[in-house]
Amino acid sequence: MIEANGLTKRYGSKLAVDDLSFTVRPGTVTGFLGPNGAGKSTTMRMILGLDRPSSGSALVNGKPFTTSQSPLHEVGALLDAKNVHGGRSAYNHLLSLAQSNGIPKQRVSEVLEMVGIEAVAGKRIGGFSLGMFQRLGIAAAMLGDPEVLIFDEPVNGLDPEGILWIRNFMKSLAAEGRTVFVSSHLMSEMALTADHLIVVGLGRLLADVSMSEFIQRNSTQRVRVRSPHGDELARLAAGRGAEITKLGGYLELQGISSDQVGDLAAEHRLTIHELFEERASLESAFMEMTRDSVEYEAAA
Repeated sequence: MIEANGLTKRYGSKLAVDDLSFTVRPGTVTGFLGPNGAGKSTTMRMILGLDRPSSGSALVNGKPFTTSQSPLHEVGALLDAKNVHGGRSAYNHLLSLAQSNGIPKQRVSEVLEMVGIEAVAGKRIGGFSLGMFQRLGIAAAMLGDPEVLIFDEPVNGLDPEGILWIRNFMKSLAAEGRTVFVSSHLMSEMALTADHLIVVGLGRLLADVSMSEFIQRNSTQRVRVRSPHGDELARLAAGRGAEITKLGGYLELQGISSDQVGDLAAEHRLTIHELFEERASLESAFMEMTRDSVEYEAAA
């Protein structure tokens, strides 16, 4: 389990993380979302003891990670996949990590196979693609078979097969009862992976809720209908308090459910050719919540 308690970090006059408190629990994939400059990477670094908080604390399994006697057995982390010695082979890179942490040599071969790069184990890291760097970083994170996993943008550079693999991999780790904390800017991927969300903006906590609750809270459900009696249906729906917009051959209705629209059409013997609810996406909900917390915004 990961706990942040009043976590604050200042860099001179810059307040990067502002009194942040949350808990990442085992057994679920927890997504960590926020615009650029929101303080996500700084928060992860403070959890791992790489940056010292200006105030507050970050605990892993009830204690600061810097006090751990067997760090790789407790936490596996991927923060910057390319921050490795490019002249070493993948095997020797992992072997050096294993030997410095009392991990058996055979574990190196196991994690190389786990992430699918055993065929390039003897090649120098400097020639790796970004996707191969990511897989190597995940292999390093899994060396100690840790109970807590922290991944910062783990799917960067991965092809579709690799993205599907890491998605299922993270889900399987959570299903084993591990704590999985993952940051990503890929909303579509996070929607398929995370069970719970922690959302930050300008260093402050904006949300700490389940995926479904986050989407429900921060987006508007709409009903779309296509009918040869569109004008009459629109008049009837407006009488029930619905807000109506015409989009091509469809009516978009807010403030009324698809069941109510169907019942209304049946009651007045109006033909409907198509009726569906437009499901809100994680991306639209995220944009709605964070629109006032964006530090860097391009001109149109």
